[in-house]
Amino acid sequence: MQLYEPRSFRFIELLSIHGWRMKLYGIAWQRELPRPEVLEAARRVAADILANETANNYKVGFIGAHDGRNACFVFVDFWGNENELFHRVYLSRLNEPQSLTPAKGSDSSVCVWDLHLQNFEREGWIKHILRKPTAPDFDAYLAERLNEDG
Repeated sequence: MQLYEPRSFRFIELLSIHGWRMKLYGIAWQRELPRPEVLEAARRVAADILANETANNYKVGFIGAHDGRNACFVFVDFWGNENELFHRVYLSRLNEPQSLTPAKGSDSSVCVWDLHLQNFEREGWIKHILRKPTAPDFDAYLAERLNEDG
């Protein structure tokens, strides 16, 4: 086991993909940003997932491109059914981000750093959507972004 070290969390861009609005984040181990090929792989995977996704009511969410210590992780998370987070995970070896494949049942689906981003997004969803049921503010939710080391 290794001592916990904070990782870089950076908002990269707001993506429009097949009518979806998705916040793209980079999470990186011992660097400011994920490598460009990890970010590009995340954009590709998200486009593939969202092109066929029908389980969402809002077409908003976030993408995590995690350039980790031993592997690359991409997760595409989106909100539906008022308070549910749909979570799709892809993995690859560290030096092969272009080879991302869907996580298997035996793979982990989230790590402590990914949970940090998910919790930030949870708080934003509660603040801008669930606490305003008659006038949810999706634009304010999308404008709230995580940029820190944590």
